[in-house]
Amino acid sequence: MVDAPELAPAKLPKPELLSVEDAKALDVPRMTELFKAHLNPGQLHFMKLLGFHKVKIERAEGMYYVDQNGRKILDFFGGFGSLAFGHNHPRILEARKKFQDEKRHEIAIAFMSQYAAAFAHNLAQCSPGDLDMVFLGSSGSEAMEAAVKLAERAAGPKRPKMVYAENSFHGKTKGVLAITDGQLYRADFRLPGDNVRVPFGDIDAIERAFRSDPEIGAIVLETVQGGGGIVQAPAEFWVKLRALCDQYGVIWVADEVQCGFGRTGRFYAFEHYGVVPDITALAKSLGGGKTAMAAMIARREIYMKAYGAPKTAMIHAAATFGGIGEASITAIEAMNILYDEGLIDNAADTGAYLLERLNALKDKYPKIIKDVRGRGFMVGLEFQDFSRTLPMVLRPLVGVLDDKLKGSLSGFVGALLLRDHDVLVAFTEYNRNVIRLEPPLICGREHVDAFVDALDTLLGRGIVAIVKDFVKSQMS
Repeated sequence: MVDAPELAPAKLPKPELLSVEDAKALDVPRMTELFKAHLNPGQLHFMKLLGFHKVKIERAEGMYYVDQNGRKILDFFGGFGSLAFGHNHPRILEARKKFQDEKRHEIAIAFMSQYAAAFAHNLAQCSPGDLDMVFLGSSGSEAMEAAVKLAERAAGPKRPKMVYAENSFHGKTKGVLAITDGQLYRADFRLPGDNVRVPFGDIDAIERAFRSDPEIGAIVLETVQGGGGIVQAPAEFWVKLRALCDQYGVIWVADEVQCGFGRTGRFYAFEHYGVVPDITALAKSLGGGKTAMAAMIARREIYMKAYGAPKTAMIHAAATFGGIGEASITAIEAMNILYDEGLIDNAADTGAYLLERLNALKDKYPKIIKDVRGRGFMVGLEFQDFSRTLPMVLRPLVGVLDDKLKGSLSGFVGALLLRDHDVLVAFTEYNRNVIRLEPPLICGREHVDAFVDALDTLLGRGIVAIVKDFVKSQMS
């Protein structure tokens, strides 16, 4: 008789894991090391260009981040529109704490969830027309995937094509990537669908497409293009689009992931134009800045065509984390705050003040600022091509480099706003000359004044000084 060897230790050894307190205590060099080793070394390159890699955020409240040195950073970035309520809104924190303290249930796949049901009701109450059927998810991409799948099924197998716009962004997952117009994201992926691309806001191009191709079953458009540089179409475009979709039986999907939920001064941006799409999607601030929450909202007639029978009901039912308890109650509380605190009205009023002050800067620095556009707290500040900011004698020499230099001025300004003025701004994917401003909807006039005064001081130094200071920052 021999003893059999032990096949596995009685207790698995614990790997060298960092604790929550270890994570909290990481310094910038160690954070950089881990980010480079395990997350995205290429992204770190751009952080270093902007000087953002030197910042460790310790906490955040309201309109401000606070870094490792106790510096308060005014947030005009807003997580690409994900922070409507600012950082750590006290009512949202309290709702989540109470939910946890009461040990409420999170995942209710086998049962109905009172929290998901109540949240879906609230979305229907806030949505115009007959937008009242809701699918809950965790990200904008997921909500848009649900939207285009619903549109395809409702349109039918003989009409699988979709129309999308130049410079559009609808997500990075593979389905919506096929209607996202950015080579950076599309790369060399093999994407589904034989879709039709049109210029954004060109109603004649859309009508030609509808008329010439009976296989088109849906059109997918951002109401305000975010990644395209905060681009809007005129009011008459949306009215004509609704009429064309009705005439040709095409389903209109409005992507409101970034521009919806009060950001433009109405709950949905399309409400400014008195029209209602067939399907829409929300995400970003829907989770109150504390959880990942997204939703597709559709007309009941459209929804029932796709998933109305018991045999089709589960084709696109909620995923495991769609509408889980704490995420739903966070979104419920967020929607109540949106109205209780008048944040949609504030976005309209204070957003108009922001545009007014930025347009005054445009008049003051016409050689630097090319355009100011947007609505509410979704604003684009576009700089001139680099050669246009220089003396006339230098413009022909530098002009040949304008395409390669695109984004450099917005990058310089963004980096120096953070370094010298404690202000954080965002950028856009397609038009790199644009700084994107999407502050929380709690933003007041005093915050607008602080931001615009800082920008005025910076631009007043002149382009040569801005470039010199940026170059110096890269050497330090």
